[in-house]
Amino acid sequence: MSPTRNVPQVLVQIDDCLALVAAERGGALWRLAEAGRQLDATVVRLPPGAAVEEYVEPHPSDLDVLLLVIEGTGWLGTGASRRPMGARSVVWLPRVAPRALTAGPDGLVCLIVHQRRPAPTAKGLPSVPVPLPALAGVEGGEGPCLLDRVCPACGRVSIESSARYCSRCGEALPSRAF
Repeated sequence: MSPTRNVPQVLVQIDDCLALVAAERGGALWRLAEAGRQLDATVVRLPPGAAVEEYVEPHPSDLDVLLLVIEGTGWLGTGASRRPMGARSVVWLPRVAPRALTAGPDGLVCLIVHQRRPAPTAKGLPSVPVPLPALAGVEGGEGPCLLDRVCPACGRVSIESSARYCSRCGEALPSRAF
């Protein structure tokens, strides 16, 4: 057990995190990866005009998500239900509600937090963790939605979680080794 596991700690300074990554790069910029945690959290950037098309979480243990807009502007939802979001907006995404985000002209940076999902198991069989090459050493859980699959160049969302390049423009997707 890590000596700091039960000690509150500052994990990231958002300004420092943003300064290390080019402003036009989209995708996940930081992820909570502490062992033994009960939460998952990700800092995500959508480039200007990029969108995460409307979807509903398909997972059987759907989760509520809390989103904090750190910088930039954007819209939540589509059509008549589209609502503006600005820096410092706190957004609740109920577990069964359709979700869609669109970044404004300056892009959108948000912190996304939700309860950690348990590792999947086959009926009656214990879960056996299998490290993927890009995620070796990172404890389980998964993203709250598809925001970490957004192409930094064109904003298209990758359907395949293992995709390394955008199927629309061929741009390399952000590294998933968090």
